[in-house]
Amino acid sequence: MNLPPKLVAFDFDGTLADTMPWFFGTLNELAGRHRFRQINAGEVETLRQQSSREIIQYLGISRWRLPFIARDLSRRSAEAAAAGAFSLFPGIADLLSAVSAAGIVVAIVSSNKEATIRHVLGPSAIHVTHFACNASLFGKARHFRKLIHHTGLPPASILSIGDEVRDIEAARSAGIPTAAVMWGCARESVLRDAAPDFLFHSVEEMTHALVK
Repeated sequence: MNLPPKLVAFDFDGTLADTMPWFFGTLNELAGRHRFRQINAGEVETLRQQSSREIIQYLGISRWRLPFIARDLSRRSAEAAAAGAFSLFPGIADLLSAVSAAGIVVAIVSSNKEATIRHVLGPSAIHVTHFACNASLFGKARHFRKLIHHTGLPPASILSIGDEVRDIEAARSAGIPTAAVMWGCARESVLRDAAPDFLFHSVEEMTHALVK
């Protein structure tokens, strides 16, 4: 696709907001309750080099437990956000402002709750036109299709930006071009293997690509 797009659909956790340290710490807190293995500090890097499906297998999580784990994570995420535990990555607030000012529609497609995302975004929430939230772990494709239907835009004019392989897979299944950021959960090697259309190594690089 040619940049800039008409609409950019951002993932939230690990893409716009720095929530990864909290996420891996909270996983260990939930391990006993949901009966999957805990991880030590040295294993975090191993997990960052795997896809979401590989991480689930590595931790020994049964697929039927995923909705219950996601519910607990969502609740704890809301509590952490209210306590000020999360912040946007440096430069993200300016990015959202610049993208919106350039006439590009901004959407957020996330597994997190809209209220949590709005709280972390703060004043920057004004730049977001569409919130497609509460997606299941592997349910973002449905949200992308709804976004296409709601906006009436052709999929080729939309760009999905995320930090995990599942973001790439979901957007691609909806016919949407994809980009991956290097500062989130997954390492560059695993993201490159998923072959997104674009790779961004910094917020500055992403801003320059989107706002020409």
